[in-house]
Amino acid sequence: MSGGWERVRSTRSRLSRDVSLTGRSSTSRTVRLGRVQPQAPGHRTIHCNDREANFPVRFKGNSISTTKYNFFTFLPKGLFEQFRRVANCYFLFISILSMTPISPVNPITNVAPLSLVLLVSLIKEAFEDWKRFQNDMVINNSPVEVLQDQKWETVPWKKLQVGDIIRVKQDGFFPADLLLLAGTNPDGVCYVETANLDGETNLKIRKALERTWDYLTPEKAAEFKGEVQCEQPNNSLYTFTGNLIIQKQTLPLSPNQLLLRGCSLRNTEYIVGAVIFTGQETKVMMNSMNVPSKRSTLERKLDKLILTLFGSLFFMCLIGAIASGIFINRKYHYLGLDEGAPTEFNPNNRFGVAALTLFTLITLYSTIIPISLYVSIEMIKFIQCTQFINKDLHMYHAETNTAALARTSNLNEELGQVEYIFSDKTGTLTRNLMEFFKCSIGGEVYGCGITEIERGGALRSGINVQEVHKSVSAIHEKGFNFDDSRLMRGAWRNEPDPDTCKEFFRCLAICHTVLPEGDESPEKITYQAASPDEAALVTAAKNFGFFFYRRTPTMIYVRESHVEKMGKIQDVAYEILNVLEFNSTRKRQSVVCRYPDGRLVLYCKGADTVIYERLADGNDDLKKITRGHLEQFGSAGLRTLCLAYRDLSPEIYESWNEKFIQAKSSLRDREKKLDEVAELIEKELILIGSTAIEDKLQEGVPGCIETLSRAGIKIWVLTGDKMETAINIAYACNLINNEMKQFIISSETDAIREVENRGDQVEIARFIKEEVKKELKTCLEEAQHCLNTVYGPKLALVIDGKCLMYALDPSLRVMLLNLSLNCSSVVCCRVSPLQKAQVTSLVKKGARKITLSIGDGANDVSMIQAAHIGVGISGLEGMQAVMASDFAIAQFRYLADLLLVHGRWSYLRICKVITYFFYKNLTFTLTQFWFTFHTGFSGQRFYDDWFQSLYNVIFTALPVIMVGLFDKDVSASLSKKYPQLYKEGIRNVFFKWRVVGTWACFSVYQSLIFYSFVTISSAGGKNSSGKVFGLWDVSTMAFTCVVITVNLRLLMICNSITRWHYISVGGSILAWFIFIFVYSIFRENVFFVIYVLMSTFYFYVTILLVPIVALLGDFIYQGVQRWFFPYDYQIVQEIHRHEPDDNSRAGLLEIENRLTPQEERSYAIAQLPRELSKHTGFAFDSPGYESFFAAQLGIYAPQKAWDVARRASVRSRPTTSKKN
Repeated sequence: MSGGWERVRSTRSRLSRDVSLTGRSSTSRTVRLGRVQPQAPGHRTIHCNDREANFPVRFKGNSISTTKYNFFTFLPKGLFEQFRRVANCYFLFISILSMTPISPVNPITNVAPLSLVLLVSLIKEAFEDWKRFQNDMVINNSPVEVLQDQKWETVPWKKLQVGDIIRVKQDGFFPADLLLLAGTNPDGVCYVETANLDGETNLKIRKALERTWDYLTPEKAAEFKGEVQCEQPNNSLYTFTGNLIIQKQTLPLSPNQLLLRGCSLRNTEYIVGAVIFTGQETKVMMNSMNVPSKRSTLERKLDKLILTLFGSLFFMCLIGAIASGIFINRKYHYLGLDEGAPTEFNPNNRFGVAALTLFTLITLYSTIIPISLYVSIEMIKFIQCTQFINKDLHMYHAETNTAALARTSNLNEELGQVEYIFSDKTGTLTRNLMEFFKCSIGGEVYGCGITEIERGGALRSGINVQEVHKSVSAIHEKGFNFDDSRLMRGAWRNEPDPDTCKEFFRCLAICHTVLPEGDESPEKITYQAASPDEAALVTAAKNFGFFFYRRTPTMIYVRESHVEKMGKIQDVAYEILNVLEFNSTRKRQSVVCRYPDGRLVLYCKGADTVIYERLADGNDDLKKITRGHLEQFGSAGLRTLCLAYRDLSPEIYESWNEKFIQAKSSLRDREKKLDEVAELIEKELILIGSTAIEDKLQEGVPGCIETLSRAGIKIWVLTGDKMETAINIAYACNLINNEMKQFIISSETDAIREVENRGDQVEIARFIKEEVKKELKTCLEEAQHCLNTVYGPKLALVIDGKCLMYALDPSLRVMLLNLSLNCSSVVCCRVSPLQKAQVTSLVKKGARKITLSIGDGANDVSMIQAAHIGVGISGLEGMQAVMASDFAIAQFRYLADLLLVHGRWSYLRICKVITYFFYKNLTFTLTQFWFTFHTGFSGQRFYDDWFQSLYNVIFTALPVIMVGLFDKDVSASLSKKYPQLYKEGIRNVFFKWRVVGTWACFSVYQSLIFYSFVTISSAGGKNSSGKVFGLWDVSTMAFTCVVITVNLRLLMICNSITRWHYISVGGSILAWFIFIFVYSIFRENVFFVIYVLMSTFYFYVTILLVPIVALLGDFIYQGVQRWFFPYDYQIVQEIHRHEPDDNSRAGLLEIENRLTPQEERSYAIAQLPRELSKHTGFAFDSPGYESFFAAQLGIYAPQKAWDVARRASVRSRPTTSKKN
């Protein structure tokens, strides 16, 4: 009964969540569940500190589960997952068919391999789910302090209930969504880090309601008996509406009072809170997206290949069935086909004979589809991820101690076929480490540095840029890379306008929401800011002599130097009266403060467009000059902000403050009313100047992008930055260059501005859409003209978010896609997270190209999930992008290794594995098919049942796995040196139907060799006792030839052969002989067959000649193909054939062996050149050879006793033997 009500409650919460998200909270919907029809409420009521009152509602517990299965669902759900694969369903059908009387094989021989494959897959699923279960247990059993009987009791997270009062200490994580009641900081303030939630590492301020500040001690908290009425659980991280009813007083609640699960407490000794949402109903859990199930393109093509194989199987069976119906005849009297013959051999019912023979042959030929293919590929991919990608030192970032992480093993080979990369800019291409670099104060530019983008632009123009040497006064610390002696150490007092400089520095030191941390000294203090830009601006103020060192809810303390006179330092306390916070709509932030002398000032900083709109009339020269400086900074790739201030009279401020308080206490449209009130005071501003902050490119980004471009990969940058910054970053990254023809589609045109000024939204939308359509058409015509010319330039497209919104309209989407696909580079600026995902989906679905998205922030999640492959940068913006990704790396430059090395190798290996599986199974099945022609199409088996069953599982299984793990066409360094090799993967050269057809031709050829050579040569053969060879003698001989040949054929397709190849191939052949030696002792039909065969000379001649003849065609084909129609990698192999191979060293890096110094020396010695000495006749090193080479390479290798002895023996001879 409780389970039924649990479903009712979950349905109610889900429906009410839908209602709240659409804004119709008053609407209730009826849910039909048997005869019960509960109504979904618009809100939930929580009784704080009263479990008994909450008990009837039965809120969900705080335990979470991220597992895929539980004890009861594992078997049925796991089997369902396995039988979603066509091949497994096929083998289940074959197993069932083999249990019928018409089956020519023993049922166990089909059931056993299928059971083994399913068992391995289920064990893998169980292992992965067990790891998830262990992680859940660690989280659910984390301790938290709960108020019980007026004292704090420690309980695990999973035992928390809605309404409980809990205490969380500094650096602790919030176990559920909490209502903040009180904290140890003044005025009920606490500081929260939300990195696990939204990716931002900067601290956020949360403030308790004044009415609950006193509930800090367990005694006082026990007196709290409030009632919370709030929204139903939903996934909106930034909204929360509710009321706290305490002592008949209703107080409005906002997101400022909500502490979300997964966030951590910072800079606060402890807080006390009431549990609002628990477990799966917390906002973070409702945002925990199930990463969409992605299947690689190669795997989908594999399904088509299996369907083709099934079609071939049916065709072969149909031929046999029809021939059987024709062949059956009473004239073959020795077959006993009289009236009493069973249906499958009754000449009077030829249709019945044909139908039953069809099913018999399906069972007989079932090996054409490899049963171990999927499990082998899964094993290969899993090891590739865990041992190669995750442990590649070339993708290890030492500074952050971060290695590459493959979060899924389904898409390894997809990495080798990527054609389009969609990249975020900030934090992905750039470091997201902001540094104050230049500024403009009162119309004068300060700062002498040259940005990377300016340096790159100069090089493009052919100008040699001299490195600027920093002055003695230059200071470089985190967030500050400024050099200009005119402003440093009080020198600004000598500038033409020192008062404006003073206002500039004070604006930097006061207008922010930064929190100081640590000792109150300039050297030791650290700043926690809502964005890296803010921290950089406050750090700049500190270095200019205006050191912000303390904050309270109402005061900011600044230590000012050189203000009244040089060398004088004074601490000044500024009273913060109001803070008008920054948001994406306002694009500015303001602070109203009172000086110690009573002066009232509004400081404002924000985007140039919004600040200029609010400047007072006059002073046009300064506005014009500063705008020129802003354009100059933008061209240098710097992020700009404008600073302004306004002096306020007490009367104006008091009048405005009344309206501000009313808006702040409003329960409806509070944010909108606050914005409207802010407009009343943020006007008639006086321009101070502007700041320019540099966000440097990550190390190696330009080189990586150039390498990827040479590999045939097209890179698109999708960013929220303005167009000028985005274009300049694109230049700095080598994404755009002067040789390219650029198409720029922007909404910042005079015609569009003119229409926007009229304010008619319908007209604006219509006009912009027409303009975008016109631009797209013009650009597309020009692009086609450039492409039709022989030496036409490469093309680049730049489009902003507003135009993109209309270009993504269904009527213009095709035109945008055609233009974009013709461009080598595309930059989309001012785009929203949704637009990023839309652009990615446009190329993925419209162009049917393989796409990869890479980003580092929460705003990149939708783009990462929309692409075929999602890559997360584990950088400074938390882990949300990583958690939603398929692969995670620490730096953008590692993308070259991930794609050009691991991706290409994985693609080549998986292609070889699939085509080889296809070849060996088709070859084996065709020998049985040819035998059918000699048996009157009766379904007589050629091979023993267990030969057929173990062929895939044991005798040919291991070598192909070795190829999938260790085969390398060229080394990692050559893969990056010749990125053009990657184009073979983009074109899918190694898994085309032509390649499959070639393998099929060799299967037909080899199967005919096996069958005809063995049967014809054994026709007149006799064993040592004089008896002719029987069926099982011939089939055992043929099977031996098949096993030897297909295993040797594997070595012919390997580009690099390791000891593992030899061990696996030799071991597989040896396994067959061991098996048949033992099996033929106990099995009646093949009793002592192998012993009889091995007693004849015929056996040894056959196993020597048949494989040679069978592989001769492959050998000739491979030689002709390599000489006259070589692949790109084969050309590179020939170029570097005489160079030492770095495979072993690369392997050491990949597998990340941790060697002791002694082991390292032994490994180095093992890699030294070897040669044979003719003197001794043994494969030892020539005298002193090892020591000599060791000395050349700086490796200490002491001479061995036998070295000295052999040297002595050499000297005793009159001549020295020549070395090979």
